[in-house]
Formats: sequence, structure tokens, C-alpha cells
Amino acid sequence: MASYKKPRMRDGAVRRFLFVTSLTLAGVLLLFFLVATNYSSTDLYQENTVEIDVTTGVIFNISGSIDSIKLPKHNYLSKMLEKKNQLPPRNIDLYPNLSKDRIVIVLYVHNRPQYLKLVVDSLSHVSGINETLLIVSHDGYFEEMNKIIEGIKFCQVKQVFAPFSPHIFPNQFPGVSPNDCKEKDDPVAKNCEGTTDQYGNHRSPKIVSLKHHWWWMMNTIWDGLQETINHSGDILFIEEDHFIFPNAYKNLKLLTDLKPSKCPDCYAVNLAPSNVKSRGEGWDTLIAERMGNIGYTFNRTVWRKIHRKSQEFCFFDDYNWDITMWVTVYPSFGGPVYSMRGPRASAVHFGKCGLHQGQGEQAACVDNGVVNIESEEIDKVVNVKREWGVHVFRNQEGYQAGFRGWGGWGDKRDHQLCLDFAKMYHLRMKKSS
Repeated sequence: MASYKKPRMRDGAVRRFLFVTSLTLAGVLLLFFLVATNYSSTDLYQENTVEIDVTTGVIFNISGSIDSIKLPKHNYLSKMLEKKNQLPPRNIDLYPNLSKDRIVIVLYVHNRPQYLKLVVDSLSHVSGINETLLIVSHDGYFEEMNKIIEGIKFCQVKQVFAPFSPHIFPNQFPGVSPNDCKEKDDPVAKNCEGTTDQYGNHRSPKIVSLKHHWWWMMNTIWDGLQETINHSGDILFIEEDHFIFPNAYKNLKLLTDLKPSKCPDCYAVNLAPSNVKSRGEGWDTLIAERMGNIGYTFNRTVWRKIHRKSQEFCFFDDYNWDITMWVTVYPSFGGPVYSMRGPRASAVHFGKCGLHQGQGEQAACVDNGVVNIESEEIDKVVNVKREWGVHVFRNQEGYQAGFRGWGGWGDKRDHQLCLDFAKMYHLRMKKSS
């Protein structure tokens, strides 16, 4: 019996070994095929990086490659910009260690180099800026603007470029398509493409670009960049015509530290009054008022509330991101949306016209860089005090309920692109019952 069973045992062991080996090889080949397929699915991304926020049930798709999102087809320039967006920050060798409690600064720009030079110069004198990361978000690609940012040496700096900006698509949506309707064209009579806003006007790519860039930037900064995806603190947002005083960053750090105790119902901190013509009251008190659009600072919790209102943001017929927020997004939060600030501005707006009336279009928008803003001694040191109380401005003037918007945002293609920006880094997890 013994001599009969041993060969059977050996044969069985061999068969089991061959089966396991074959199964393993098949698994390896399948894995290799899936990885290769994933790599070849796009020529813009090396991998499909995914991180999970367990507190919100959201999967963050860092690569931005989601099959269900139908973003416009890339051209050569947009592909190049996508690749630039993956580059690490510059000046890491000069500033290798960022502060753990840093407030990231985001500067968003279009094409006003004279203004940008002033802003960059003002930032170079900001106390503590070397402790943090400066991110510059470009709407379009303009070499002179690019060179100004590349010359920054006073902190870590990372550039991102909106790859689907109308300014880099000269012959197709989201830029100007050959078959686009213009002004008040009748789509049937003209056999052209487009839907009008509430006032009967067709889209203007240069106008809608303002809102598209802001929304793309917000989604990318909070949910799409390796440098900020895990940032748990606040982020400051400024524009290319905001002059920043030397005490801005230190004031901001103190204000964000005081906000939970001084104004727990405040959503944000501002560097300047909501009235852009005001330099502040000069009182010995903190101020709570509606959120302004100069030097506004908030955290990821507030961003989540904003992001959940994507539908409201993307369908409101106004090409201004800030008016859209004031009229439809903030009111949907269910109560007053206050921002806390000091009694003296740490930033001022000096531009004479809108962000997207850029270089060479109107002389008044350029001013040849002649802007006289001087920093007084009080603007060079922290001028906010911990012991101050908070004065709340209630019932401020602004857009009243029922305001329908200034228009310029009626094309269904813009609505869809806006919604796609809101989804491009997100996959909702299905909760098991």
C-alpha cells in the first residue's frame, strides 16, 4: 500500500504546484494589463492617484482623470499646461521647511503685468511669507506674466494654469467656435450654436472666463493639488490688483486664531473691508461683516459647504463669481455669512477695471504701472489685538433677494463645464446599507 500511495502524493503535489503557479502568473499578467491600460488611457497623467477623506465620504481623484467627466478636447497648449501643473513648487532648496500652521496664499491672475509686478513687489515685503507656499493660478498663458512669477525668490511658489481657459482655445469651446452665435443672433435664423442669457445675449468667452477660472481654481486648489490636498488650515485668496501690506500675513495668522472664540459664526477672515473704497474704521475693535472679495481666507469646512452648492453656482445667470456667491450660494447656507477682519485694511484694491480687461485692451486698465500706495508704520506691524471685542455690521447694503443677476452666463455649455469642474476630482462612495 505504501509503495502505491507515494507516487500519487507526488503527482498531486506537482499538479497543485503547477495550478498555483499558473494562477499566480495569470494574476500578474492581469495586473500588468490593467496597469498598462490605465497608463495608456491618457497621455497627460502617469498614474490615477486616489486619496480618501473618510470624514466626508469623498474619494479625491488627484489626477483629475474621470471617465464620466466630458471636459473639452485638449489642444497642444492645454496639454502642455496640464503637465506644468504637475511640477513641484520652485525654491524648495531656499525654503525647505514650511511652517506647520501655514496659511497657503493663492494669487489668481489674468494678463495685467504692470499690476502683477506691483503685487509681487508688495508680497516680497510681507513679514512671514517665507514660511508658506504661494500658488499662482493663471487664466490663460501669457509669457510676460509667466516670467514675473518665475522671478519670485522670496518663498516657495507653484504655478497652475487653467487648462480649459477660453483664452487658450481660439477655435473651439470654451473659446470661440466657428459656429457660435454672437450677441443677439437667432440660433434658428443664423443656424448657429448657443443659448442666450436672460437678456437675450449669447456668451462672450472673455467674460465667462472670469467665473470659469475662479471655479476651476477653487476645485483644483482644495481637491486637486498634491501640495494642498491634505492642507487642514486656511487658504488666502488674492488677485493681481490687490496690494498687500507687510503686516498682512501676521495679522491673518492672529485673526484666524481668534475667529473660533471671537466670532464662531464667522465663515472666513478678510484682509480688507467689503467696501473696496474703504481702508477701515480705525476703531479698537474687530469687525464682522459680509464676506469681501479682497484677501478672503477660509478653510476646508467652508469649501465643502460651497462645493455642495455647485448647482446654485453653476446655473445662476451672472458672469461674476463674487456676485454669484453673494446672491445665491451664501444665502443658501441658512443664515448670515460673516467674515471677521481688523479695523484697518491690510490689503487694498487698486485696479481700475475688471480682472479680464487685460493688457492692451484699455489704457485705463494698465495705468503704465503708476499706482501710488505707501505703507505707513502701522501697516508694517501686527495691528490687531487679542483683547478686542467684535463689532457686527448687520443688514449691510448688497444684492437683495430676487436679484436675477447681470447675465452673461446663459449658455448651457458653460453650465455643463462648470459642473464638470465641480466633479473632476470627486467620486462619491456608495454607502453600504
